[in-house]
Amino acid sequence: MTVQDNDLRLDRQLCFGLSVASRSVVAAYKPVLAELSLTHPQYLVMLALWEQAPRQAKDISGALLLEPATLSPLLKRLEALGYVSRHRSAADQRALAVDLTPAGAALREKALSVPGTMLSRLGLDRDSASALHHTMMALIDAATRADDAPPAHAQLHA
Repeated sequence: MTVQDNDLRLDRQLCFGLSVASRSVVAAYKPVLAELSLTHPQYLVMLALWEQAPRQAKDISGALLLEPATLSPLLKRLEALGYVSRHRSAADQRALAVDLTPAGAALREKALSVPGTMLSRLGLDRDSASALHHTMMALIDAATRADDAPPAHAQLHA
């Protein structure tokens, strides 16, 4: 088998490893977040709001790298759960401001155990999790830059 043939093996694909790892880690979070009545995407929104609230919806979209159309149903569900409130920004009526309710702010205390629980469930210590996170952030940055670059075949004909 040639190097190129070997490169097409499923178990050698970066995208396959990342996809399975993502699904597996999110599945491991599911029972932990169920105790908070949150899905994983809702948890990410709450993390963004626990860092800064109130916050414009477009800022949350940017922080989570989510399209506004994906964020909107998450915010509606979090509002129905009583964790957030949504209202038009006083400074800009076109902007949607999202704030924590008292219940959403109080949920943070319960969520403090999630990171430690997940480290334990995944068999990681803080240093290895930090190194893995750093690698993933670098990969996200590289993929984002690759999205902005012209395709390789376009460079050949330029």
